[in-house]
Amino acid sequence: MGKTKVAVTIDAQAIIKIDRLVERKVFANRSQAIEEALNEKIERIEHRRLAEECAKLDPVEERQLADEGITGEIETWPEY
Repeated sequence: MGKTKVAVTIDAQAIIKIDRLVERKVFANRSQAIEEALNEKIERIEHRRLAEECAKLDPVEERQLADEGITGEIETWPEY
């Protein structure tokens, strides 16, 4: 996927920290550092949302639904 150039305003202290990481060769440049940090944050948000939705599930009800499919007579199961 292509990249798009954007302009953002970032706290001076954050830039100092990013520049230190670049100097230590943790990242090739500021853009790479910011892009990786942004991607990690997005991933955490998406993972947290999935975890929040899973927490809403009732484990007893989910087990009952899972067991429902295997309690029928094996003869009535379709041939695979």
